[in-house]
Amino acid sequence: MRDSKQVARLFGEKTAETLRNSNVLVVGAGGIGCELLKNLSMSGFGHIKAVDLDTIDLSNLNRQFLFQRAHIKKPKAQVATQAIRRFNHGLDASFEQANIKQPEFDVDWFSQFDLVFNALDNLDARRHVNSMCLAAHVPLVESGTAGYLGQVTVISGGKTECFECQPKPAERKTYPVCTIRSTPTAPIHCIVWAKDYLFAQLFGEKVPDELDAAANGEEGEDMEELRLLREESRALAKLTDAMGGPEFAGLIFTKVFDNDIARLLSMKDMWKHRQPPRVLSFDQLETTNDAAFGPSSIDDHAPMSLEQAFALFKHSVDMLAQRLVGARDKDAAAFLTFDKDDENTLRFVAAAANLRSYAFGIDPKSIFTIKAMAGNIIPAISTTNAIVAGMMVVQGTLVLSGRLAECHTAYLSYSSKRPRSIVKDTLALPNTRCAVCRRRYLTLRVADCTKTTLGDVVSYINSLDGTESDLNLGEEMSIVEGSRILYDYDYDDNLSMSLEKLGLVPGRMVTLSRDDETECDVVPVVLSIAKARIEPKDPGNPVASLSIEGFEQIPEFAPVPASDSKEDGADNRGESNEGGDNDVENDATAETIEGAVLPVADDGAFIIDDDSVDGIQSISDELSKRKIGEISSTGLPDAKRRATDDSETGTTVEIID
Repeated sequence: MRDSKQVARLFGEKTAETLRNSNVLVVGAGGIGCELLKNLSMSGFGHIKAVDLDTIDLSNLNRQFLFQRAHIKKPKAQVATQAIRRFNHGLDASFEQANIKQPEFDVDWFSQFDLVFNALDNLDARRHVNSMCLAAHVPLVESGTAGYLGQVTVISGGKTECFECQPKPAERKTYPVCTIRSTPTAPIHCIVWAKDYLFAQLFGEKVPDELDAAANGEEGEDMEELRLLREESRALAKLTDAMGGPEFAGLIFTKVFDNDIARLLSMKDMWKHRQPPRVLSFDQLETTNDAAFGPSSIDDHAPMSLEQAFALFKHSVDMLAQRLVGARDKDAAAFLTFDKDDENTLRFVAAAANLRSYAFGIDPKSIFTIKAMAGNIIPAISTTNAIVAGMMVVQGTLVLSGRLAECHTAYLSYSSKRPRSIVKDTLALPNTRCAVCRRRYLTLRVADCTKTTLGDVVSYINSLDGTESDLNLGEEMSIVEGSRILYDYDYDDNLSMSLEKLGLVPGRMVTLSRDDETECDVVPVVLSIAKARIEPKDPGNPVASLSIEGFEQIPEFAPVPASDSKEDGADNRGESNEGGDNDVENDATAETIEGAVLPVADDGAFIIDDDSVDGIQSISDELSKRKIGEISSTGLPDAKRRATDDSETGTTVEIID
């Protein structure tokens, strides 16, 4: 084990011993992750687990210094843990090459760690880890970088803000449905079509068709186009019955690149002032297809030829179909999600987007470019990553030594006019309206999900009424999983179905809430489904085999201020406010203060641009003059404070990766 005398001098021998015995999880082994893993190993942390789905690419080598050319195409987590073991020969370092959102990484799995470090580069995964840490009651050190900007904060359930307590803008710009589905003119249109329409229709979670919402209230000539697009979606859904068969890829290709385009060409008026698309023939391309094709033969950094896109499309469809069919053998409700670090999903989107580009006369793009566009990746700077990783270790050390009160949210910024590059602020308290951390996180232990029904769960919860474990949800309880309503007082169709058939297996979460509006202050419950620890005493009685754990870890929740009531229209989380004054448009929103702009960037980051004023202090002075909240002594507006004068909700200074 590496000598930790320096840590002992800084934090004390007791803390050094705590680090040696600690078990920490690092999610992400990329830019921040490499620096963080190196720092943890050099600081005397004894047990480290790294999780990352991605493999090493040539473009990683300029800033991810644990990797070399010989490591290209190898798993990042594996190579990184091997490297840090060479720095610290006594270190217990292990890895998983996997998506952190996979069901096997359930609440029990997260509970084995003393601390979690987030080094991720997309909002969806960060939201998931935030929820899992709240459910497992494990503290989280959250981080992010964007160019020269960086941020580190600590999340502890019930004590500090969680990742969702402040508004997070949409990760990407939205596009009109008809542009994406009928008249693409740019590569991004084809990428969005391949990712959000084709992939989602074939392999994703089944949700209501967006076209139904788009057509709601519409009249005139667009109605016919929307009707035809809905018919296309339904026809495509029917083809999924052939999934896993040898003809599946051909059926999908013919449907979307032949029949659908032929249908568009029949609408003559649409192409009076546009270049018409061309039909792609499966049989014709099949004659030129290389039977010995392999994905490794494609240069990820070069635009794909039509023939390469065709071959890759067939290959990726077959691979994804096999994965989904296998998953549905275990869980009938299983589905796949796009992940830029998942080779099969990325290559499917790249191939489909390029085929559509060729059909509509749009320049094709390389897999590398499509990965950046589809994954909303921001270019990273190695020095920023290194500084942020160092701040993460300091915050993590304080958390493990029981000194949460000494932790801060730290910001890294850059300007030749600014005397300080790192500023800090106290950790904010939880948002009383947060729909993620203002929840009672408990664990539902189930002996056998194949035999236990949803009705058994409802009966068990009702049996707790009047006991110390009473959830106080009453008769008008509702149960929701993701976007699915599973049960409420007026909907009981699922009560006889087994948890497995409903997809409620270990690793999944359900939210229980009270529908009675007179009891709106009752905090909802999130149940993490997990395997029972012991064999049931009465296997024939599923209700008796159920148990709920974690009551002793539920924090005390601050009362919701009267001014924050829903009737007043205030929703601090930045969720959808249809027709409200707080809607944020991703491209155009900006609060201007004498030349200083606080824009909402495409990646979802709020960035202060003070090049046009005399340093960040000018922003602080102006905000103070306009009496917009308290400004920290450093001059940087606090992440939890607003930058608008007439509303409690508005632009928040927050830096994310």
